[in-house]
Amino acid sequence: MLIKANNLTKRYGTKLALDNVNLQIDRGQLIAYLGTNGAGKSTTINLLTGLMTPTSGMIARRQGIKIGVVFQDSILDKELSVKDNLNFRSNLYHEDHTEWVHHLINLMGLTHFLNQRYGTLSGGQRRRVDITRALITDPDILFLDEPTTGLDLQTRLVIWNLLQRLQKEHGLTIFLTTHYLEEAENADQMYILENGKILVSGLATDIKQHYAPTKLVVTTNGHKLQTNYSEKQLTSQKFSFDGLNCSEVITLLHSNQEYIINFSYTPGSINDAFVKITGKELQ
Repeated sequence: MLIKANNLTKRYGTKLALDNVNLQIDRGQLIAYLGTNGAGKSTTINLLTGLMTPTSGMIARRQGIKIGVVFQDSILDKELSVKDNLNFRSNLYHEDHTEWVHHLINLMGLTHFLNQRYGTLSGGQRRRVDITRALITDPDILFLDEPTTGLDLQTRLVIWNLLQRLQKEHGLTIFLTTHYLEEAENADQMYILENGKILVSGLATDIKQHYAPTKLVVTTNGHKLQTNYSEKQLTSQKFSFDGLNCSEVITLLHSNQEYIINFSYTPGSINDAFVKITGKELQ
C-alpha cells in the first residue's frame, strides 16, 4: 500500500467538494479517477499529495514515499530552456539525479529540443517535459491531472506509450484523471466520482460488464434459435442478447449458422458505463 484514504472530506466554506471518499493505491497500479468537471478530481489529488489538508478523514502514506505530480497547468518557466528548467528543478533536491535525468531525457525524446525555450514548444512537447519534471526524483507514484487534454490522438498515444514503458520497467504507479475515457480502459482500479462522492469503484472490465454489457443483435430466417441464453425479441426475425462474452457469442453463432442472415456485436465501453452511472457525458 502506497496511499490509503478513509472518509476523506473537504469543504470550501459551505461547499462540499469531497464527501467521505475511501480509496487505496497499491504499488505498480494504474488508477483511473474519473468524473465530470467540478466532481472533485483535482481536490482529491491535492489532498493525497499533501498540497491541501482535508476537513476531516484520514490519509495514510507509506513512510518515505516519493510523489510526482503533473498538474493541469504547467509550473515551468516559459522563458527558460528545457534544459535549464530541468536543471533548476533537479537542483532543488539534495540527491544527485543527473544520471536519472539523462535517462529520462532520452526516454521521453527531449534531446532535439533540449535547448529551446519551454514557451516555444508544441503542446505535446511541453507535456513530455512536464512529465519529465515530475519524474526527476524517481517517484513511487505519479499523479497525472488530465495530462493529455487538448492534445491530438497521435501525441496522446506517444505519451501513453512512454508512461506504460515507465510503469513496466520501473514499477511506476500512476494515478490518472482524464476526459479521454479510452485511456482508462486498462486501469487496475477505477473510481467514478460525481459531486464529491465515489459512485462506483472496481476493475474497468467489471464496471463495463455491469453497467455497459455487450450487445449481440441477430437477424434470422425465421427459424427459432437454438440457445439457452436469455434473448429479447425485437421483431419477428431480429433478436438481441446482452452481456455475452466473445466465446459465448461464437458458440451461439456457430450452432445457429444455418438460421442466421446477419448479426452485429457491440462491446460495452467505459464511456457507456460512465453515462449510465452518472447520467452525464464527459466534455
